[in-house]
Amino acid sequence: MTKEDGINLINKIFIYAVFSVISILVIYPLIYVVSGAFAPTNSIASLNIIPFKDGFTLDHFVDLFTKKHYGRWFLNTLIIAGETSGATVVIASLSAYVFSRFNFKFKKSFLMSLLILQIFPSFVGMIAIYVILLRINGLDTLWGLVLVYVAGNIPYNTWLVKNYMDTVSKSLDEAARIDGASHFRVFAQIILPVTKPIITFLAITSFTAPWMDFIFPKMILRSPEKQTLALGLFGFVTEKKNEFTIFAAGSLLVSIPFVIFFLLSQKTLISSFGGAAVKE
Repeated sequence: MTKEDGINLINKIFIYAVFSVISILVIYPLIYVVSGAFAPTNSIASLNIIPFKDGFTLDHFVDLFTKKHYGRWFLNTLIIAGETSGATVVIASLSAYVFSRFNFKFKKSFLMSLLILQIFPSFVGMIAIYVILLRINGLDTLWGLVLVYVAGNIPYNTWLVKNYMDTVSKSLDEAARIDGASHFRVFAQIILPVTKPIITFLAITSFTAPWMDFIFPKMILRSPEKQTLALGLFGFVTEKKNEFTIFAAGSLLVSIPFVIFFLLSQKTLISSFGGAAVKE
């Protein structure tokens, strides 16, 4: 073995050692949470530092649906995330189509106002949001929370979809109008299929954002039956409770459908990009 080969071997060993340590640091907490979900104990202090050494049980998963309101929390979260995603896609795509394909007075001013609104974090308007929902009887309702999410999603996502639509050739619109297509038909049958990649991305991000949000549900929702997964799971690890293993079981169940949804959406997104149409 030459000196150069020895140096290369040492470099490889060093690189593998560094990445092995990083992998352990990243993977170990995930494995520990999974082992905690199946551990027969309740407190995090009683868990063994070695994963799965405490034993194996499914009692925590059974307790989530028999002694807790986990099923209701999951359904509430699914309703909020689904309605937020659907409403955001419809409103943002229609708004983006108008700004991309039509010229009208104050167009630039409206676009700039959307951009300025996005500069300020949503927490700045929490008091105003609370007062508005109070006036319209939106507190402690799922639709009130959906309204907050959708309103926060519109400014940036309108810009995002509008910039993508600007790259789509307007010759497609003109050809459709020559055949007698209306504006809505052009939007539904021409623009939407071409902009499927950005619409799919918008649907994914709009769905995932409220999935485990804690701040706004904490401010708006009050009733136990209206709670979301974030609120319900947080209740297991407060100062008065130390049910870490049930928390771990609930977190594990949250991640499974979420990962499945993301993988399916990711495939759709990749295939959509592969089938993109004419660009200018």
